[in-house]
Amino acid sequence: MSGVLDDYLVDPEGSLLDKTRMQAQVLVPVLRALRAELGKDRADAVVKQALRDWSKQLFATIADGIEGSPRHKWAAIQKVFGEVSSREVEFEIRRDDEEALDIDVTRCRFAEFFRALGEPELGALLICAADFDIVAVGDGAVGLDRVQTIMQGAPSCTFRYRFTPR
Repeated sequence: MSGVLDDYLVDPEGSLLDKTRMQAQVLVPVLRALRAELGKDRADAVVKQALRDWSKQLFATIADGIEGSPRHKWAAIQKVFGEVSSREVEFEIRRDDEEALDIDVTRCRFAEFFRALGEPELGALLICAADFDIVAVGDGAVGLDRVQTIMQGAPSCTFRYRFTPR
């Protein structure tokens, strides 16, 4: 595996799902304690902001260590993240050319895990939102439209990447 995500993954041999389970072992009790103390809406907002800030910074830092254009940085991260997460999802590529990459995820073990915990919102923050943070390193050269996710109860996740002309 490429070293692009090694620092994030800590142990590159472990699965991303196992690492996510470890995160959840800590985050779920903290989130539930915060909800008891602050109320659900306020606690969820605090956790959402903290996780979004963490994820954005994480992928920006990873991108800073990659040489090349913003689109190249996105492609490098996306390739490795795709390899790592593909162990946990089933998907179909609908389109793959210079203008677009369309992928439908038809099974997601991350969604299954977080739905079984009763915390799909947390799963969406840890897993689904990261896709947009990866796109952000493309600095406008890459866009993503995703109208549905399995995590939110849909039958598939629709990834619609669009690329600006080179």
